[in-house]
This record gives sequence, C-alpha cells and structure tokens, in this order.
Amino acid sequence: MKIAEVSERYAISSDTLRYYERIGLIQPVNRNGSGIRDYSEIDIRRVEFIKCMRSAGLPIETLIEYVGLVQQGDETIEARKEISKEQRELLLVRLHEMQKTLDILDHKIEVYENAVLKKEKEMVQVEE
Repeated sequence: MKIAEVSERYAISSDTLRYYERIGLIQPVNRNGSGIRDYSEIDIRRVEFIKCMRSAGLPIETLIEYVGLVQQGDETIEARKEISKEQRELLLVRLHEMQKTLDILDHKIEVYENAVLKKEKEMVQVEE
C-alpha cells in the first residue's frame, strides 16, 4: 500500500507517517523500484497500533520507548507491561474526567431543554 493510501485510510498525514518512520516508531518502509514507499501488512499493523495509542493520549516519547523495548526482545516484556499499566491508569483518569464533563453537558442540555419547554408552555397559555 502506498503512503497516500495509508494516509487516507487512517486519516494520518503523509508527513506524519514519514515522521513516525524517521523517529523509529515504524521500521523503514520498503520502497518499490521507483523509490515510493510500499507499506506491508506489518507496517500497516504498526500504523494501526500507533494511531490507537495516540488516540488514547499516549505521548510520542512513551511510544518510542515502548517500540524500542519491543525491538529489544522478550527480556523487556515486564517493562512493556509496566508502561502499559501506567498508560492504562492515565487513560482511566482521563476517562473519568471526560465522564464528569459529559455529565455536566448533559445537565446543561437538560436545563436548556426545560427552559425551552417552559417558554413554549407560556406561549401556548398566552394564546388561549
């Protein structure tokens, strides 16, 4: 798959994909005879993983550390597990904060809806 196709499929700019490759989050992508990047299934799975982790709020530095540990092999499994657990806890905090915000917004919407209903009832009563 060419870089433009990967970019479109995952809504990641081509520049970002090249950046991920440059900083080592993605292994150097094979190129075809014309020098155009040709993403393999493994490359695409890496892009999916990175996109997922970035969407969850993981910093680039943490991803670089994690990918570096993966490349070092099985002796880093415990360290990778610890990073995953730490990031999970941070994500839970964010989810809790987002839920609080959602609850506040739901309440505000309800207040506005009730205000509109009240105004509509007043309009109907005035007309009668």
